[in-house]
Amino acid sequence: MLENAVSGAGGAVWGAGAVGCHVPKGTAVHEPPGAESLSYSFTLPAGPHNARIARQVARNVLAAHGLEELHDAAVQVVSELAACAWRFTPTPEVYVCLRYRGEALRVIVYDGHPRHTNPRLAATCDGQRKASLRLAAAVVKACQGEWGFGDAREPGGGTRMWAVLPHVPTVAFGRPERAYRKAARGPRA
Repeated sequence: MLENAVSGAGGAVWGAGAVGCHVPKGTAVHEPPGAESLSYSFTLPAGPHNARIARQVARNVLAAHGLEELHDAAVQVVSELAACAWRFTPTPEVYVCLRYRGEALRVIVYDGHPRHTNPRLAATCDGQRKASLRLAAAVVKACQGEWGFGDAREPGGGTRMWAVLPHVPTVAFGRPERAYRKAARGPRA
């Protein structure tokens, strides 16, 4: 059997006809991803459990990118947007995007609830959505961020809810005693 073996670079041996990918000795181990590479999108089943799943994903993503200091505010906002999407969507799924760009975390949640064409219905629905997002709005305001909702630009319509959490004030959320000291160091690059 060894008579049909082929020696590859670095001494790897493969059988005849075998296809292999040899990793050369001394190959650099990649560093963990930095903050600026945080870019995730995922679909959740619409249901009462989707806020819990969204929180877990947000925690893991933030930790993987060295942004644990944003955890308290970001996880709360992700959870509130996901819960609101479940309450309003007539579709079986909601779509969540997490991005870190320009020293801020951007959270976007899409649901399938179409915007109403009747102005009175639209105003009533918008009022209900704003009421559902009171806690998210308070957290975003405390972080000196922005939030809102409107028509989804995606095919199929629906509603797009979003929040932007600037890095430094978001670190301060819930931890004033050490916030600016940690935030001054900035995210892991």
